[in-house]
Amino acid sequence: MNNTGKSHNRTYNAPCKMGCCSSEVETNTHANNPNTLRDGSHSHEDGHNHNHEAVWQQYLPAMISFAMLVIGILLDNYIKQDFFQGYIRLAWYGLAYFPVGLPVIREAFETLKKGDFFTEFTLMCVATMGAFALGEYPEGVAVMLFYSIGELFQSAAVNRAKGNIKALLDVRPDTAFVLRGGNFVKEKPENAEIGDIIQIKAGEKVPLDGEMLSENSSFNTAALTGESKPKTIYQGEQVLAGMLNLDKVIELKVNKKFADSSLARILIWCKMPQPKKPKQN
Repeated sequence: MNNTGKSHNRTYNAPCKMGCCSSEVETNTHANNPNTLRDGSHSHEDGHNHNHEAVWQQYLPAMISFAMLVIGILLDNYIKQDFFQGYIRLAWYGLAYFPVGLPVIREAFETLKKGDFFTEFTLMCVATMGAFALGEYPEGVAVMLFYSIGELFQSAAVNRAKGNIKALLDVRPDTAFVLRGGNFVKEKPENAEIGDIIQIKAGEKVPLDGEMLSENSSFNTAALTGESKPKTIYQGEQVLAGMLNLDKVIELKVNKKFADSSLARILIWCKMPQPKKPKQN
């Protein structure tokens, strides 16, 4: 249940700025926001949750429900107390259910209003409320709690993936040096055609997928593969957009347009809307 960026448009722009702003909104924000740094990045005071406090707030409902569930189970089975029965027992487990169950119930109502009856939200509500109706209060709380914890872990994994993609896209090449009339001319990668010859200097990102024409060179492929060890690519082998040339000036023969390159496919993935998750209180 992810609560990051909930005040923003839930679309993912080309730079994939952690999935929080469309490119047009982001441009206006950078121009007008005094908390925007010179390099275009956000400061820690721009309203985004960059601190540990926000992380704890995200996990707090699950922690409260877990603590109350454990106490309830102890009172049921190990340190039995006469007062812990009837309406008091129901109220206790109801309160344990509330922190993790309320966001899911809200999402279930939203989907029902749109005419979508068979969603994970409605199924979770039916299952857990059915457990309460049968008197199996701990089971009802536990099912909703484990579902919520799974959503939190999934959200954390998605955010890590977005961060890795952002690291790649923040340094994506904006230009390509294409051979035109015997000279290498600076152009946008989108203007290069299949069969064009491009030049990449040492320390530059490869702007397009292509076949290595030079003898060999060493590349940092960490942004694409996660491998920290440089990879040597030889003449005739494939070089992918997004790789960092480490060794020397090289030439490539473009064999894919920018729209079909590995870097462009990542950009397209970033633009895809992500599944809506229940919002935390």
